[in-house]
Amino acid sequence: MMRRNQQIILAARVISMLFTPFYLPIIGLIALFTFSYMSIFPWAYKLQVLIMVYLFTILLPTVMIHLYRRYQGWNLIELGHRERRMIPYVLSIVCYFSCVYVMNRLHIPHFIISIVIAALMVQIICAIINVWWKISTHTAAIGGVGGALFAFAEYLGFNPVWWMCVVFLVAGILGTCRMILRQHSLSQVIGGFWVGFVCAAVSILFI
Repeated sequence: MMRRNQQIILAARVISMLFTPFYLPIIGLIALFTFSYMSIFPWAYKLQVLIMVYLFTILLPTVMIHLYRRYQGWNLIELGHRERRMIPYVLSIVCYFSCVYVMNRLHIPHFIISIVIAALMVQIICAIINVWWKISTHTAAIGGVGGALFAFAEYLGFNPVWWMCVVFLVAGILGTCRMILRQHSLSQVIGGFWVGFVCAAVSILFI
């Protein structure tokens, strides 16, 4: 029984690591470059955009948060305490804002930038909520994927039902993993999903 519990906890940790909260912009851009009219863009251009977004929204925040955690001498569970999450939020928000700034300076189409703006808005709203309540950024990220998918379906006129089913399935698995690891309650994972969904949809449709 003990071995089985350890395997479940290990699986929950692996899934949590794979579905890091920072993956929303990359997934959104890959979908955009694959399924929209932007698929006609040159591969070199698409690769440059993906590399730039990866550097600002995944690599830099991950490295900076890791260095901050090591400096404080905290493990991942200790960093997950609500009162210790604000600096990581600020670091990731600065990285996302820098990405938006650089993309604007390079005159990248707004439709592409809107994906990073959506992820930035999710980060900001989660940071504000975290002052009072430990919302799940993992499910906020997958909720952001769902919101972006909904917005793109409105823009591009395709049926997102099957893709939304995949998003809800992944969100359910991810939320369960966060609860198994005792990082969040059921209300925190559900709240995170819908915060991410609404923020991403509103940002892409109206900003």
